[in-house]
Amino acid sequence: MLDNNFMLKGKTAKLLYDNIAKNAPIYDYHCHLSAKEIYEDKVFSNISKIFLEFDHYKWRALRYAGVPEAYITGDASDFDKFKMWARTCERLIGSPLYHWTNMELKNFFGLSEMLKESNAEKIYEYCNNKISEEALSPVKFINNSKVKLICTTDDPIDNLEYHKLLSKKQLEFKALPTFRPDKALNISKDDYLDYLKTLSNSCSVEIYNYQTLITALKKRIEYFAQVGCKLSDHSLESLNYYDTDETEVSAIFRKRLFENNLSFEEIEKFKCFTLKMLAAEYDKNKWVMQLHIGAMRNNNELMFKKLGADAGFDIMNDFNIAPHLSKLIASMDREAALPKTIIYTLNSKDNLVLSSLPHCFGQDGIQGKVQFGAAWWFNDHKEGIYEHLKVLSSQGTLAYFVGMLTDSRSFLSYARHDYFRRILCSYIGSLVDDEEFEDDAEILKEIIEGICFKNIKNYLELED
Repeated sequence: MLDNNFMLKGKTAKLLYDNIAKNAPIYDYHCHLSAKEIYEDKVFSNISKIFLEFDHYKWRALRYAGVPEAYITGDASDFDKFKMWARTCERLIGSPLYHWTNMELKNFFGLSEMLKESNAEKIYEYCNNKISEEALSPVKFINNSKVKLICTTDDPIDNLEYHKLLSKKQLEFKALPTFRPDKALNISKDDYLDYLKTLSNSCSVEIYNYQTLITALKKRIEYFAQVGCKLSDHSLESLNYYDTDETEVSAIFRKRLFENNLSFEEIEKFKCFTLKMLAAEYDKNKWVMQLHIGAMRNNNELMFKKLGADAGFDIMNDFNIAPHLSKLIASMDREAALPKTIIYTLNSKDNLVLSSLPHCFGQDGIQGKVQFGAAWWFNDHKEGIYEHLKVLSSQGTLAYFVGMLTDSRSFLSYARHDYFRRILCSYIGSLVDDEEFEDDAEILKEIIEGICFKNIKNYLELED
């Protein structure tokens, strides 16, 4: 099943994949890998530790199959967890998890057999022997995937110790931090004041009003820049733009410092205005700003209390983003403080909006200054990626798209780049085979290489 032509429809798709996409390098500009784990580079103890330990995609499927929590995040043995995954995976018809699981086993362990309960023990032992014999570790998986850049996701309070240590190693790839100040903007959270104390300590700035908050964040931006940071990232779980000014936002912040409750409008004014302030700093530093829009998190309160965040209980939200996002970006642009920006949506109903809005905010000399980012999270399956590519082609400019990312905590997730590239080549190849686009080898090579890696290199202004 998973032969070289897997998911490649037509002769042109196969040529594009084999000659261009298959061996192209990976620039993973957004992920949740651990710089500490990369630096320590410990050999994994077994396949379950790599396969299942941090993968809430798989956790969701296991729970829906009725698998007890002990075999997901609990204290069952690693083999029993793997066997439960095999039993679940064999029934995931039409799911990207079925493809990803078996692509990971093929790409990293050379297995062509599909994982199922009947062969779980054999595959478990085979993978564990290969891990042991070849001393498979994070760096080996990264190098085997031809990765040249990893951008992790880091809180402003992080001291970036392991990024600094990694920069001194002679590695085949770079690992850079990404500035993610969600906790500094989430003013309504119960632990917000505690977080401010930690932020204050991280940069030796006493935060006693809004101006000192911005000073503290600017100092952390400067620190991240010194360690090579190229991007920021924001999770916008709501988006309501209101006109406001620094005087009003300062009053809102002061109100929160005295532990008073804020209205919904006050919360949104604080978040959007502070995001604008930060965007100006990103632009000064030539950073790319990422906006992840529409996650509705921690829907199961009981499991959130038991397991915490990012455990598989999030879904996509459903709200009107077009007028608010347009006003937010326009206000940044009006004040000459709009950095290069990548926007992602978790709800595919917004695909048309996010593929057309970027064309309203261009800049001379920059190809696609505002980008509609990769099909994200609940959208990174075959149909979701096809739909994303189609809407980028019809409403945007696909050739300048900055391409795929993993958004993952797993070192095996680079198989998802292969998955994406097969779909990309199949989509473009079908347009050529149907005579909807010219069969010009040079132009097609430029487009495929651009989407695979060259566009993001240029966008981040990376040196070779």
